[in-house]
Formats: sequence, C-alpha cells, structure tokens
Amino acid sequence: MCYHCPPTSGPGEAATTRRTFARFLAVGAGLTVLTACTPEAPKAVAPSSASPSASPSISSATTTAEAATPAPPPSEPSPTPSPSSALPRQYSLTDPASPWLVVNKRRPLVPADYVPTDLVQPAVATTASGESVLLNGTTAAAAESMFAAAAQQGVAMVLASGYRSYTTQVATYNGYVASRGQADADTASARPGYSEHQTGWAFDIADGGGACAFQPCFAEQPAAVWAKANGHRFGFVVRYPWMFHPITGYYYEPWHLRYVGVEAATDMANRGINTLEEYFGIEAAPGYL
Repeated sequence: MCYHCPPTSGPGEAATTRRTFARFLAVGAGLTVLTACTPEAPKAVAPSSASPSASPSISSATTTAEAATPAPPPSEPSPTPSPSSALPRQYSLTDPASPWLVVNKRRPLVPADYVPTDLVQPAVATTASGESVLLNGTTAAAAESMFAAAAQQGVAMVLASGYRSYTTQVATYNGYVASRGQADADTASARPGYSEHQTGWAFDIADGGGACAFQPCFAEQPAAVWAKANGHRFGFVVRYPWMFHPITGYYYEPWHLRYVGVEAATDMANRGINTLEEYFGIEAAPGYL
C-alpha cells in the first residue's frame, strides 16, 4: 500500500482520476475512508470457527405425558469448520513466518517490531528503492513466477512497494499524525506493527507505464486485471477487495497483493471467498480496538 506517494498523473489524467475517485467514494458514502497502504517453518494449526445450530422446534401437538417429561438440556452447538479446514495442510494465523498470518487493525504483529529473516530482492522490474524492493524468500520466488507469466501474455507488471520495516512505519504514521491528527491518520496509514508490508508476505504492484499508480483507477489497468484473475495460480490474493472494507478495515486496493500459498489462494477463488477474515473464520476488523 502507499501511505505517502506523490501524485504521478498529468492534468488530463488528474481530471479522470478525480471523476473515478468521486464515483469510488460515492459507493461508500457515509463511511470513513480507510486506507491500508515474512521464516521458521510455519506452525501447524487448524483454524476453525463455531456457529450455533438452530434450536429444535416444539410441536404444538405435544401430549400431556410428554409435557410432564422434563426437556433434555440443550445440546452443545456443533462446530462449523471454516472453509480453510478443507485444505490438507494447516498453518498458524498468528506466527509472522506463516503464509496464513492474518494482520489487520485488531490483529497486530507479535512481536511488533518483527523482521523477516530471509528478505531478498526478487528478480522483477521495480520502481521501488531501499528496503521496499525486498520480500521474504517465498513471496519473492512466487512474484518472479507471476511477473514472468504476466509478461508472456503481454502484461507489464512492476514491484512498486514491498517490505516496510517497523521503524519506517513509525516515521510514516507519525508524519500523518503530526499533519492531520491521529483520528485522520488512522484513515490514511497503518499504525506501526499493524502493516502487512512489515511481514514480507505482501507487496504493491504498478502497471509497466505507471498509469493510475496507487489510485482507484488502477483497477482498470492491465496489471491489476491480470493479477486479480490469475494471482491465485501463484499463491496471491487481492488482500483488500472492492466493498469489503467493513471486514478488512481498508478500502479497495487493487495494487496490494498478499501471498497465502497456491492451495489457499486457489481454494478462495474457487469458493468465491474474498477476504482472509472470512476464509479463516475470524472476526472482522473495521477499526482499531
């Protein structure tokens, strides 16, 4: 995600962007705009959620003898497994080194200053510099395969922002607080220790020509269209999909990709599940507690 990117479009493009963005905000009218902008072997865990089963109804034709018989105690709710339990392999949702890690406004990183042990620079085109060209080893390898496949189909894709350290996030977030106040800063930047970029499992992409970088209109660019349709083949999901901000805490970011593994990403695509919160059966995170 981009927390402090300068405008990149010219006058003509700016007008188009304003119109596109106006339509984008209109859909979410009345809501606060939220913007979000990894390995030791993963620990095995079988995430699941439980939902109460409906209570049995009592027939109006109950006999006197039956009425006099004490009703049996209600049965325990039968657990309903989350969709992810269908997969043969299960990973931790809290270990930062796990591809299934869920970080959101109610699930911070532990430790807060976590640093991936295997940060590398993937062999892909990039407009980033410094630490932001880095990803963890697993994500980097998957990104290389995905970028190459896109290129073979004539789609140019570049890495626009990768790893972001806790220290960098502190500076970024504090800059927003100083200029806009904390309440407004929380709509524009993740708090330190709550950013997926710190895990090494996530990165932002841009179109080869730089069109609509970090703007809603990027959703219509070839790189975003291709990544949304094909990313699961390489283990990626669009982490903050359109109109799921009440669950993820962030508005649509077609540029922000998150590695969860080919099995999970493909399962999500096949089942039509859009968010990690829903897929792993955990609570929504519209805001910080």
